[in-house]
Amino acid sequence: MMKTYQLLFIALLLLSCSSANIDSYQNTTPELKLNEFFNGELVAHGMILDMNGDLTRRFVANISGTWQGKNGTLDEQFIYDDGETDTRVWKLTELEDGSYQGTANDVIGIATGKSAGSAFYWRYDLEIMVDGEPLVVTLDDWMYLIEKDVLLNKSQIIKYGLDVGEVILSIRKL
Repeated sequence: MMKTYQLLFIALLLLSCSSANIDSYQNTTPELKLNEFFNGELVAHGMILDMNGDLTRRFVANISGTWQGKNGTLDEQFIYDDGETDTRVWKLTELEDGSYQGTANDVIGIATGKSAGSAFYWRYDLEIMVDGEPLVVTLDDWMYLIEKDVLLNKSQIIKYGLDVGEVILSIRKL
């Protein structure tokens, strides 16, 4: 017979694996159209939190977005609070069903996502450097259009099915 703490552990494990459903945002406004919001010059301000919620890094990213039909490029230039710089160039494609796929220099495989109403859900594997060694993590990425020129982004960093950190940022069209 299972003990109470075992049932509680199983319930918590199942809850930690669940994620909001993008379709539940279908009727929210303002509507997020990636090819409109991520077109032109943008700036992002963000922070990275560890699994305890402690701030580990801050950054600013200058983003330049261009679209030709259903294909977009996002050139992201990161500057971290310790002086480190990094670049990520996304190649995005809107598919016939309205979902998205994307690749980038540090993304393993293909990122997949879907937009509904004011929200966009995006999931992908990312190679990051930890103590000078490469580590592949999964990002469970949610974006919410707050107003036409402001988007908030919250990403869970996942390793071995466990949340190990979080990235929170605001992105503003210039």
